[in-house]
Amino acid sequence: MDTPTHLSMKELEAGLEHICQSSKDGGAVMLIVRRPGENEREIMQTAELDLQEGLAGDNWKTRGNNNTPDGSANINAQITVMNSRTIDLLAQSEERWALAGDQLYVDLDLSGDNLPPGTRLALGSAVIEVTAQPHTGCSKFAERYGTDAAKFVNSPEGKRLHLRGINTKVVQAGIVRVGDVVKKM
Repeated sequence: MDTPTHLSMKELEAGLEHICQSSKDGGAVMLIVRRPGENEREIMQTAELDLQEGLAGDNWKTRGNNNTPDGSANINAQITVMNSRTIDLLAQSEERWALAGDQLYVDLDLSGDNLPPGTRLALGSAVIEVTAQPHTGCSKFAERYGTDAAKFVNSPEGKRLHLRGINTKVVQAGIVRVGDVVKKM
């Protein structure tokens, strides 16, 4: 697969209107990705969300977190969710969506106005809760999608809209499938 040219800030900003047309409620799960190891991605049609493990078979728990006092996994960043319209713009090809490193890609408005911390989302038989833990673009994100993409998602407007995505935790274990409706509770 050819590596696409990274979009300029002007090209990214031109896509913002389309991103902002995402459903406020009743969006859909567009992609599920499991990360079994560092820089490994498995595209899934169905996944189990577990209270202790997060997405079953994902490395969230075993990878841990450098920002917790004991290095353990951060429960407030158990499941990362990204807007499918945003990643489609940045990646320029669905085959490159999973490189972002998130587990769930949904066609849903993830902005703080629409999904403040504490909002619960039902998807399949599972329920996740939006946490206040920020989700920001890192150096790997910039490498994969471009410096302007990282600046775009981390700009004041990008942060307000949560263009890089949101962190959530599982509050009801269950099964989620591509195509499932995502509903605010």
